[in-house]
Amino acid sequence: LSMSFMLVYLVMSVPASYIIGRYGIRIGVGIGAVLTGVFGYVRGMAGESYAAVCLAQFALAAAQPFIMNAITKVAAEWFPINERATASGITALFQFIGIIVAMAATRPIAEMFLPAGSTALTLPAMKSMLIVYGYVSIVAAVLFILFARDKPPTPPDAESAEARYGMFDGLRHLFRQRDMIFLLLIFFIGLGMFNAITTFVDLILAGKGYRAGGHEAGDIGALMMVAGVLGAIVVPIFSDRFRKRKLFLVICMLGLIPGLAGLTFASSYGLLLIASGIFGFFFMGAAPIGYQYAAEVSHPAPESTSQGMIVLSGQVSGTIFITLMAILGHVTIEAMADANRAESTITLTPFMVGFIALAVVNVVLSCLMKESALIKEEAA
Repeated sequence: LSMSFMLVYLVMSVPASYIIGRYGIRIGVGIGAVLTGVFGYVRGMAGESYAAVCLAQFALAAAQPFIMNAITKVAAEWFPINERATASGITALFQFIGIIVAMAATRPIAEMFLPAGSTALTLPAMKSMLIVYGYVSIVAAVLFILFARDKPPTPPDAESAEARYGMFDGLRHLFRQRDMIFLLLIFFIGLGMFNAITTFVDLILAGKGYRAGGHEAGDIGALMMVAGVLGAIVVPIFSDRFRKRKLFLVICMLGLIPGLAGLTFASSYGLLLIASGIFGFFFMGAAPIGYQYAAEVSHPAPESTSQGMIVLSGQVSGTIFITLMAILGHVTIEAMADANRAESTITLTPFMVGFIALAVVNVVLSCLMKESALIKEEAA
């Protein structure tokens, strides 16, 4: 169920980007909103059948690129260039807030439907929880369809009014841009390792002697998200304020290395919390800057195409990293069950050390990129 979003994104990203670029925000994101509303409800109503839940989950995953790939398109249509990183950051911020709310609210909602005095989650309680989320999805979809618009009556600046390439011409133009290739590599590495680390944080901590399923993994994951929310607010504001994209990408690539090293080598709970916060802040702070930088260096390619490609690159690497870590993870869990000792998880350490090395590569790639010509013009 959790892998469905990455797998479906690989198939749906390009069609979603085409529809958003060709038909606009209201239709493109509207498709994602309708899929989310309908299948969010279906997943709840079919909660007793794994096959039906799985089908609904894949339909929800198909909705994701219609929403995700529109972030920079919305920023370009509605905001002048010196506000777009902030606009993209606010959109990313609400994605992270949604994750945090779901992490915090899911179990309490399910417990509302348990018999008095019972604490063990039951299938009817889980089904009722999914139905609640289904209702929320329907409301969100209806609100979007009623109130969303493609663009304001007057473009926010001259660049917003310029014509864009079609999707396929935009792709050809995009892959001829040296800095865009570097950015795709940065997201391939960064988003892939972020997906892998957040998926297997339990297993990483088990290798340090913490009990699998304990509160520590939840605390560290939650702090990573909260720090990421802060990063998604702060970093884009400074990027817009100083009219710099490359500088803040370099800062973020450098800043996440200490957090990654702490998650790899620290064993103290306090140090692990600090490391997760640093990693989350700089990684999630870099995401909206990267989205906007991609839109600017690949201009006049459609914004939905440039963003779709960089997120797609991260989904490909996330699938690869998670699959490889899962293979070692199964061995690790079996070894822990037999030996009941922390050193049996040492097989994950090379992955984390490898991620540190890849993070250094990202620093080099970000230093090799040139500043966005559009933001330099704005600064001038």
